[in-house]
Amino acid sequence: MRYLHTMMRVADLDAALDFYCAKLGLREVRRIDNDKGRFTLVFLAAPDDVERAKTDSAPLVELTYNWDAENYTGGRNFGHLAYRVKDIYALCARLMAAGVTINRPPRDGHMAFVRSPDGISIELLQEGQSLAPAEPWTSMPNTGAW
Repeated sequence: MRYLHTMMRVADLDAALDFYCAKLGLREVRRIDNDKGRFTLVFLAAPDDVERAKTDSAPLVELTYNWDAENYTGGRNFGHLAYRVKDIYALCARLMAAGVTINRPPRDGHMAFVRSPDGISIELLQEGQSLAPAEPWTSMPNTGAW
């Protein structure tokens, strides 16, 4: 068995791409526009998975954008996506500077949570050993839900 992709419906493709690509750092590897079905599929990969995603079509996040407006609920029911990151403090600082709320700060130098514009929880896990606790993270409270 091998993981292929996770599909998430998004209400605003531009906002989703801004979050996942410009802010979180994923890369678009493939896009399908289906005029007859009235939807767009955008496949994203983590930077270290781009080459593998291009050849194996995995591991990917599939953003599904239906051209006709729909109201999607239950993002919290989905659970979360998880990504291993090289420097959790640097990524969380970059996300905060871009206006993303850090719902569960990386107080332990190991784990943080943020949410996409569609309410999908994203878990960030430090690669290797946890980083030493550091401010502003150690005293930062949780915000909202994750």
